[in-house]
Amino acid sequence: DEEFTNSNSMFEEEPDVVDLAKESPSYPIDSDDVVYEPRSSRLLVRGLGENDLDEDEEDYESSARLLGMSFMNRSSNQRSAASSYTRQQHSGSCSQPSTKTMVAGVVVLVLVASMLMVFYFLLGCTFTTAGCQKPNSTMHSLYPISTNGELFPWAELRLPPSVHPVHYNISIHPNLTLMTFQGSVSILVQVLHETKNIVLHSSGMNIIKATFEGKEVHFLEYKPWQQIAFKFPEDLKKGQYVLNINYTANLSSSFDGFYNSSYVDTNGIKRVLAATQFEPLAARKAFPCFDEPAFKSTFTIKMTRESKYISLSNMPKVKTTDLKNGLQEDEFEKSVKMSTYLVAFIVADFISVSNNVSKTTVSVYAVPDKKEQVQYALDTACKLLEFYNTFFENDYPLSKLDLVAIPDFLAGAMENWGLITFRETTLLVGSNSSSIDKQLVTSVIAHELAHQWFGNLVTMRWWNDLWLNEGFATYMQYMSIETVFPGLDIDTEFLNVRFKALAKDALNSSHPVSTVVSTPEQVEEMFDSVSYEKGASILLMLNATLTDGEFRKGVIEYLKKYNLSNTESEDLWNSLSQVSKQNLSVSEMMNTWTVHKGFPLVTVKRNGTQVTLTQEHFLLNAENSTDDSSLWHIPLTYVTDKCSVLSSCKQVFHLKDKTGEYLKWLKFNFRSDGFYIVHYDEEGWKDLIGALKEDVNVLTCKDRAALINNIFALSRSGKVSFRLVLNLMDYMRNETETAPLTEALFQLGQIYRLLDKRSELNLASRMTDHFGSLMENQSWNLETSVSKMTLRSALLEMACSLNIRNCATQAKHLFDQWFTSNKTSQIPSDLMRTVFKVAAQTDEGWGKLLDVYKHSINDPEKRKTLEALASTQDVRKIIWILQKSLDGSEIQTQEFPLVMKTICKNFAGYLYAWDFVKENWDKITQKFPVGSFAIQSIIMSATSQFSTKTHLVEAQNFFTSLGTKGSQMRIVQEAIETIKLNMRWMENNLNTLQSWL
Repeated sequence: DEEFTNSNSMFEEEPDVVDLAKESPSYPIDSDDVVYEPRSSRLLVRGLGENDLDEDEEDYESSARLLGMSFMNRSSNQRSAASSYTRQQHSGSCSQPSTKTMVAGVVVLVLVASMLMVFYFLLGCTFTTAGCQKPNSTMHSLYPISTNGELFPWAELRLPPSVHPVHYNISIHPNLTLMTFQGSVSILVQVLHETKNIVLHSSGMNIIKATFEGKEVHFLEYKPWQQIAFKFPEDLKKGQYVLNINYTANLSSSFDGFYNSSYVDTNGIKRVLAATQFEPLAARKAFPCFDEPAFKSTFTIKMTRESKYISLSNMPKVKTTDLKNGLQEDEFEKSVKMSTYLVAFIVADFISVSNNVSKTTVSVYAVPDKKEQVQYALDTACKLLEFYNTFFENDYPLSKLDLVAIPDFLAGAMENWGLITFRETTLLVGSNSSSIDKQLVTSVIAHELAHQWFGNLVTMRWWNDLWLNEGFATYMQYMSIETVFPGLDIDTEFLNVRFKALAKDALNSSHPVSTVVSTPEQVEEMFDSVSYEKGASILLMLNATLTDGEFRKGVIEYLKKYNLSNTESEDLWNSLSQVSKQNLSVSEMMNTWTVHKGFPLVTVKRNGTQVTLTQEHFLLNAENSTDDSSLWHIPLTYVTDKCSVLSSCKQVFHLKDKTGEYLKWLKFNFRSDGFYIVHYDEEGWKDLIGALKEDVNVLTCKDRAALINNIFALSRSGKVSFRLVLNLMDYMRNETETAPLTEALFQLGQIYRLLDKRSELNLASRMTDHFGSLMENQSWNLETSVSKMTLRSALLEMACSLNIRNCATQAKHLFDQWFTSNKTSQIPSDLMRTVFKVAAQTDEGWGKLLDVYKHSINDPEKRKTLEALASTQDVRKIIWILQKSLDGSEIQTQEFPLVMKTICKNFAGYLYAWDFVKENWDKITQKFPVGSFAIQSIIMSATSQFSTKTHLVEAQNFFTSLGTKGSQMRIVQEAIETIKLNMRWMENNLNTLQSWL
């Protein structure tokens, strides 16, 4: 434990009253001191030593998660992290060697080096354990071997900084019958430093011809790093040159690069289209390019297509030319300066609706069958675009903005500049959709529109700072919706998201917000809840700490200063520091939140009128932790029994003002705006629980939800007994608000599923006794309030799954009415999943739902139907649905992670799903990139409810056997750690629960 003291003279009189805000790491951390340790993907900081979820009901579908790829640079020396295998210096002190010893040592070294050089040059051989076997291969170990056997002239994953692209002319001609495409790219490059090589990215292409300044040139390819190189006999002088490359390739059959997508229309006809998904590393699969975010350039794109299709790209179309064979070529305006991962193009037969906002035409595109479902997205996008134009004081720079629903799409959406692509579920809204469906669509649109500024206009220099894109877009999504759509109750959703981020960040396998990354798998892994939700949470905390609109002023300053450029975290902090009038170094404070992994536990101890505060790194499993002396600069907030609900009650930083008064109780972290957990001494908890039992409204509903969240986390880490948790839960009988109730249901739901997997079903169902009367009082009629719908769907889903009261009877009745009336008798959208899950438990109901799934064109309905199908207890059906969703024949492959998650929640299927993952790992990693969010979700679904030694060993053996196909993934460490935590929880609490119940 690190107890805080402060050198401020004001505190010297009262040493027990401590200000947590002022303590900061005593070592300033320079980004160049960060060294990458390749095997464990952890951050090593010189001088500091090693510095090192359970799934929610809606985890994969929660808006921020669904945003995938939009649901990781070192400084400008462009040094590849992969090459920085710098050894750590020993911290142990050594005595100085004597001069004599040093001289002798140098002589020996010189002799050894001379002998080695003689062997090297005379024998022309390298030594191996088997002796001198082959000619000298030292150059080979420095430089890789190209596909043709020649040495490849570059030996790093990051491209050399000597050549930059200035402009690309790209022509693409997809053949949607053969599923191939032809392409040609002409790149105007700037040579900044004299060099004999040009190295860029290319993956999976058949290069037919390349010319440099009009003359044909030979190229080399190194496939493992997806790089091609052009070698020249003489140094290229500084200046501009033109490189042309003609190539062919297959349309990708996974969800990245330039890929083919298909769907069956309402007439039963198969339709095909081609679309792109380039973030993070797949532009190189569509055209040879300098595929790193800092290589910004302009682009002119031409698309050749059959006349029955349209084509779209980032910029407006300028002309269409008729070619022979009934083909047409569309040419698009020259783009703004942007990164390759934001380039996009689509060839499809879509319909659209449009509207104008300021100088921008906003359009929404979808397949013709769904033309009735695009209007909500259009209206929403227009309102949000107006909000952002005003908020950032910087108008969206393009004359058009397209939002396109793609039938096959893995991420939730992708923020391509001017051509945002979405899953159909995250963009389309049918006439019967509820406010909850609209909340999801609004969230994703708000997130992607925020990216047009944060990410597109100003871009992180390298993927280590992905959070600058994703954390910001996630924060802005909640902030904008709260202002523009107050009825959507987005505040509660944001609170849940912060709780989820805390749960993941409390694991030892978590990572700092800003982490050194180099390999493609590490880049993919950055798309996780730390970059998105923790990133958003620390921005909320910062905004709550700054005053007088300083946060917004700093953001406006940042966007102006770095317009069309690349940045690092420090640039954002500097912009905010410049506008802040407070005596606060934003950079010093915020670096403690981005450079360390995890977050602090603040412990509050009271002795009479004195309050002592300590902070330590909060870990669920402190046993395996690397000893770390991380200190956070915490903008601590609190309220007291004198004033506890209004914003004006919030007191920041200093407890010294209150030392004269005796307080009944203190509640820290007002409204849970701070990214930390609070623990109280025995008296502190007793007072808070007592106050709640007397009057639930003594704290805000967010503060009540946070107490529930924190006490479960403290119990899981062994800091408090589960009896104290149960004691707090007693107050729930008087609770009526959505945020605390849904948090309690979520926490109990996780325990319930663990107990269920151990066949302790009776114990599991008794845990919901507190909610019995609430469950009975829920209406099954149409509801308009988002808050009430959120609560009702959580309560009734649990009631039906536990077979409580007449829940299943009521659900079956609604389903039968809906089905026999040919869907005219409506099921409230928020109850649809619960009703369908009940229906899916009979053979007849399951068959009807499969038919609904195959023919539905309403995406929220289709997704809920799929979840119901996957919740069956019939093992044959479970195996069938796993197979069909992975091969994509009857269920879209993009839904495989959702199918896995749903099956694994239930006792009947979780072991079959785990076996399926092990048997089909190669197939799964062909469909989803290693490290990607989809893979993270699949692994956590399959393993997060194991709680026995047998399953732990089985999981360890399987993941170890993967080798390069995944054993190094961070999510694997997270999975193993989660199983161990589950085992410990069961050991410590099963008896308590049995005696309590």
